[in-house]
Amino acid sequence: MDAPEPFVAPPSPQQRSDDGEGTPNPFLVDDPEDPLSDLGSPASVPVPPMEPPSIPIQVPPPEPVEISPTPALPPPNTEPASPVIDKPVPPLPVASDTESDPEAPAVHLPQLVMPTMFLPIPNTDPLSSLLTKYISNPERRPQRDLTGEWTRTDFHTLVMTNSWRALARMARDRIVEADPEDVSLLWSLRLSSLARLRLFNQASAEATNLFGALANVAPASARAHVLERLLPFELDVVHARVKYWAGDATGYADSLGALLRRCKRRARSARLDADRQMWIERGARLGLIAASHFIEIKDFAAATALLEPLATQQHELRSALGRVYLQAGQLDRAEAHMSAVAADPGAPESTKVLNAALLASARGDWDAAASLLRALVAQDEVKYAAVNDLAVALLGQGKLKEGIQVLEIAFEASPSTLAMAEPFLFNLSTLYELRSSIAADKKRELLIEVGKWSGDGLRTTCLKMPIV
Repeated sequence: MDAPEPFVAPPSPQQRSDDGEGTPNPFLVDDPEDPLSDLGSPASVPVPPMEPPSIPIQVPPPEPVEISPTPALPPPNTEPASPVIDKPVPPLPVASDTESDPEAPAVHLPQLVMPTMFLPIPNTDPLSSLLTKYISNPERRPQRDLTGEWTRTDFHTLVMTNSWRALARMARDRIVEADPEDVSLLWSLRLSSLARLRLFNQASAEATNLFGALANVAPASARAHVLERLLPFELDVVHARVKYWAGDATGYADSLGALLRRCKRRARSARLDADRQMWIERGARLGLIAASHFIEIKDFAAATALLEPLATQQHELRSALGRVYLQAGQLDRAEAHMSAVAADPGAPESTKVLNAALLASARGDWDAAASLLRALVAQDEVKYAAVNDLAVALLGQGKLKEGIQVLEIAFEASPSTLAMAEPFLFNLSTLYELRSSIAADKKRELLIEVGKWSGDGLRTTCLKMPIV
């Protein structure tokens, strides 16, 4: 593995390739002594759409967790889980590289399906503790399923309802009954679900067990084949995140840097265009993950350096970059990017209006911001980012009661969506506190509604109701 290197600013978006066609990819063109002329002009990176963040009153630090795309699993068996031996197992995992390797060594890893690799999931969560403390009448407390039962629900429903406890248990049950060669994607689902449950210590322990078992594969050629060819790339990202969960922000950045270098190396050495494009896309996704991490630790210079080369390809990323500059206090740079989005005929009108409202808010022109956001919400009531920002603008105008009303109407219209929107809940709780006469009762009512509609893994600090 390459030695960790510090992040460096990627090339300027205006830089062109030797043949003058297209924009060079920042995850490939980074070494003047190792040109890519023999690879030709790379295609544009297919970066996934990114929802630009809104500006809340005060948002708790984000903790992005990467959930890897998981293929549809076969319908679960509805029979009881114990002694059933023919429970359906997922299909064979897709290889991380489509290039054939006729000399691949045979590898058998029975330790990957041992029950001792896993820890029991706690049968309680912080939201249930809040309900017990603040709602004294048991009849008013919503019933929450903390059993992790998954056999009576399909996979898609579990994901859409944020049932991460059931998904984590399902992954464990299927891993211990599956062939060791078929469990890599299930391990990714297991660890990602634990992270979404905010069981970071348990996720770290199980990830350490997994990679410890892989590190003991012998001989070295077989171990390298497993780590480089068979292991899903998503598990490498989860393994890097173990350092983040341990509070090592610098180590996490170094691990992401090592993965970025691996993506560039594999893209250069790929023999097929499909493989090269796959590694380019993975590098772009890692760039977004790293940028999110730098925003969290307030290193806006590093975040913008990573986003600048990607922002020219999609208006969503350019808008997001402009909002990062807003957070950094660089209004001129933010206005330049948002003006470019406004001039883009392919950008949605709602994105242009929201950008203009955020710029007005940053300048302190709350009247203009509120006017733009009212019009946007009137056109699309489910534009909850605009609803959230409208409440902020109304607060800036001193219209506290109206701001609370806007958020309450939105929550009543779509509780299943907004019960997991932590910035929305944080802002509503903050507005309740500013109206001190109603704060306690209103926050208890909000807690009950969140308990009814919220899934697993909600960060309860957004409700501003301490457990102890």
